Amino acid sequence: MINAFIFVFITSFCSLFVFRKVAKYVGLVDKPNARKHHQGVVPLVGGVSIFFTLAITFLLFTTIDSGLVLFLICATILVVMGVIDDRYDISFKIRLVIQAGVSLAMILIGDKSLHSLGYLMGSEAIELSPIASAMITIFAVIGAINAFNMVDGIDGLLGGLASVTFGALGYLFLIDGNIELAMVCGLLVTAMIPYILLNLGFPLGRRFKVFMGDAGSIFIGFTVIWLLIEATQGVNSTPIRPVTALWVIALPLMDMATIMVRRIRKGQSPFKPDREHLHHICQRIGLSSHMSLFVICLCASIMASIGIWSDVAQINETVMFVSFLAVFAVYFWVISHIWKITTWVHKLFGKTGPIQLNLNESEAGK
Repeated sequence: MINAFIFVFITSFCSLFVFRKVAKYVGLVDKPNARKHHQGVVPLVGGVSIFFTLAITFLLFTTIDSGLVLFLICATILVVMGVIDDRYDISFKIRLVIQAGVSLAMILIGDKSLHSLGYLMGSEAIELSPIASAMITIFAVIGAINAFNMVDGIDGLLGGLASVTFGALGYLFLIDGNIELAMVCGLLVTAMIPYILLNLGFPLGRRFKVFMGDAGSIFIGFTVIWLLIEATQGVNSTPIRPVTALWVIALPLMDMATIMVRRIRKGQSPFKPDREHLHHICQRIGLSSHMSLFVICLCASIMASIGIWSDVAQINETVMFVSFLAVFAVYFWVISHIWKITTWVHKLFGKTGPIQLNLNESEAGK
């Protein structure tokens, strides 16, 4: 187990430098423009490096079964799609079709679906029909992928939020006695550490900076939903309850839902990029990029901790579901009135005039 973690860290770190060279040669780089304020061209290889490292590690250090093979095939399709999107910017409709196709493969080949929602509405478990299960599973896969894709807005944020999610899942798997899946979560976090370091410019400076790219955010979102289905829809045991999954990915989920609703209300496409995400708002009220990263990851950690506590303490699922909806309602209201709140914060701290954003990440306008 220790060898696996050492192997992952070294392979992830070294592969970043190899893929950086390849990316610059083939043009897989992000360039500054009116929406992206970073300096110079930056290779979009963080996700490719993480996927490559984990695929090799799973094949070398874990038991190869049909489930792992299906996961790697689905993930490969999504990563390749992400790389093509990073290079040529393909239509979101094509991306949705491919994501839906991968979801169907999970359902029809791997028999992995959201067929039970637990006791969200009382003493009776909510069991879904095969058709409803398939539709909700497709929606969940697409939702998770796009939730993590949309939070990739400032340096370190996607890696930080993904680490919170995988760390929470790993802990829940561990206390349930599922050492193998707990190890998988640990390996995921370990593989992301070199990327996070280079993305933040540590310790080699901004010269070796890399971005995650759509390939990485898509892979992370897909892996999250795959593990959540494994954790909540088991036949013999469920390490976590379905409602706990909402708390584990609360912040990316709420941010995506809020932004999409606001875009639709404005008559815009829900996939149209803008600057109304939580990380943009943090910077509007005067937080630096690093402070925004800290605050958002802290909030995500708190909500994931609430989910873990409720699962371990077996708090009533209906109570936790209603509580989640209440938190989401507050979040939605705050985001919807953010201009008034920002003005109030400026006056409270004596600030005048708009605060200029200083975004460095490649996907600042998602």
